[in-house]
Amino acid sequence: MRAVPLSLSPSALLGLMALALAPVQAQAQVVLTASSWVPPSHALSEVQKDWCAQLEKKTAGQAKCNILPRGVAAPPATFDAIRNGLADVSFTVHGYTPGRFVTTQIAEFPFLGDSAEAVSVAFQRTLAKTPAMLDEHKGVKVLAVFTHGPGAVFNTKRAVTRAEDLTGLKWRVGGGVVNEIGKALGMNVTLKPSTENYELLSSGVLDGTLFPAESVEAFKIDKVVRYGTTFPGGLYNTSFVFMMNPAKYDGLPADVKKAVDELSGEAAARAFGRAWDKADRRGLAFMQASGVQLSKADAAFVKVVTDKTAPLIDAWAKASEAKGLKDPKKVLANFRVDIAKLQ
Repeated sequence: MRAVPLSLSPSALLGLMALALAPVQAQAQVVLTASSWVPPSHALSEVQKDWCAQLEKKTAGQAKCNILPRGVAAPPATFDAIRNGLADVSFTVHGYTPGRFVTTQIAEFPFLGDSAEAVSVAFQRTLAKTPAMLDEHKGVKVLAVFTHGPGAVFNTKRAVTRAEDLTGLKWRVGGGVVNEIGKALGMNVTLKPSTENYELLSSGVLDGTLFPAESVEAFKIDKVVRYGTTFPGGLYNTSFVFMMNPAKYDGLPADVKKAVDELSGEAAARAFGRAWDKADRRGLAFMQASGVQLSKADAAFVKVVTDKTAPLIDAWAKASEAKGLKDPKKVLANFRVDIAKLQ
């Protein structure tokens, strides 16, 4: 039997073509590969996961994340992994690559604040109006900068109630200003990522670590450390960058890019900081339940730290000027004022 040709009007033909293409268009979706080098239960992983969920919701499913089961690179290599497109979205610690970031160390000095949310939001606001800071992140699209909670000291050997107690022990630090703070206080410090704490402490290779309260639980060292000392405003801080591969960002559809922008900046900095504050509160309670002996540095201890670390600000200011930051000490002073207003 011979087929009978159908005669279609131009409008009908266009309608059929649209129907044929509709399933393909409906399936078109932006997928961002998200990488985390900390456990899935860690506050950082949870905030990144929530950011992805909000992006999917805001774009009505047009964009989503493929959250990898493990990091695509070790923590110090994560910045370059995002820059080179091994993953689309992740975060890292500025200080894990010594010498690479200078201006961002503004968020790492002693006694900045007791709230990670306040410090993170102030840090993000400072970055937004400081081109020299953005210049240090060339190669990635900065989604936000943020910090963890106030840094403390934890160890396996003895209570630390004065500066002299810090000497004679071997300490792990995460890099950046905290490394210089340790040296200024006469501490024997070793630069290692946070993920190596349990092995280093449980094996006796190191005696202590500098961490926010949250991390004792997160990295399961509560059964190893026996003593902890907190400081008003933190002995130190650690700065982070939340970032995206720039080519991936540039190639996003306009509406997806708009959604990414709305979820980034101060919104993301606040989310990371708020989650860390919550985790710090839980961490302190967890340590008390685990029998870790906690003490708080008194005014005399704080003064010694202040005096011994003061030259670090001068050194940072000089190095930051060389990176193009204008009047670094004024920027730092304004940063502290913003933190105080936000707390």
